[in-house]
Amino acid sequence: MPRYKLIIEYDGAPFCGWQYQDTLPSVQGALEAAVTAMTGETLRVSGAGRTDAGVHALGQVAHVDIARPFRPDQVRDALNAHLRPQPIGVLSAEIVPETFDARFSAIRRHYVYRIANRRANLALDVGRAWRLARPLDVAAMHAAAQVLTGRHDFTTFRHTECQAKSPEKTLDVLDVARDGDAVTVTTSARSFLHSQVRSMVGSLVWVGHGRWSAADMKRALEARDRAACGPVAPPDGLYLVRVDY
Repeated sequence: MPRYKLIIEYDGAPFCGWQYQDTLPSVQGALEAAVTAMTGETLRVSGAGRTDAGVHALGQVAHVDIARPFRPDQVRDALNAHLRPQPIGVLSAEIVPETFDARFSAIRRHYVYRIANRRANLALDVGRAWRLARPLDVAAMHAAAQVLTGRHDFTTFRHTECQAKSPEKTLDVLDVARDGDAVTVTTSARSFLHSQVRSMVGSLVWVGHGRWSAADMKRALEARDRAACGPVAPPDGLYLVRVDY
C-alpha cells in the first residue's frame, strides 16, 4: 500500500485547527473528506503538527496510505480539486517508505510569527498578522528571546490543557527582526508545547513595549508557572513554515 507524503498550505481562519473534530471544520477533516472523494476509502491523514484554530501553514506535512496506487501528481491534483473552494492547497505529493511518519519522523519544525507594527489598519493582512500600533523595541525583544533558547522547562509558556508528557523542550532558534513596519519572530525546535510559540510572542511584545526586560523574561521562565506568562498572541500571525526530516 503506497504511503504518500503531502506538503500543504492553508489559511487557518475558517478552521478549528488541524485536528479533526466531529462538529467543527478542521484542516485534517477537509483533507480526509477529499481523500474519500478521490478514492472511495475512509482514511486517516496524519499531520506533522496540530496547529491551533486560526493558525496558518505554508509547509504543513502529512502522510496518508492509499490502497490503490496513483501517480503523485494525480494525488496532488485530485485532492486540490476536491478541496476547492476551501483555503487549502496541496503543494506536492510523493511516495515515501512505509517507515516515514509525518509527525514522528520530523527532526525540526519552523514557525514564523508576523506582527504589523503600524498605526494604519490592516487591509490585505486582516487575519494574517497581529497589528500593534505602539512602537516595538525589536532589539530588546531579540535580546530577551535569547533567554528562552536552549533546553528549559517551558511550563510558563505552556497551555494549561497541553497533553505533552514533559514541559521540557529544546528551543534551537528564537529571533526577532524588523523590516519597515513588519516585525517577524522566527523560531525552530524539534517540537513545541501547546500554545508555546504564541505565549512566547506575547511575552516578547511586553518586552518590546518596555513593560518587561530580559531579566523579567528570565524570571517568568524560571517560575515554571503559567500565571507568570505574558499575554498569548492571537493566532492570526502564526505560520508553520517548514518541517525538516
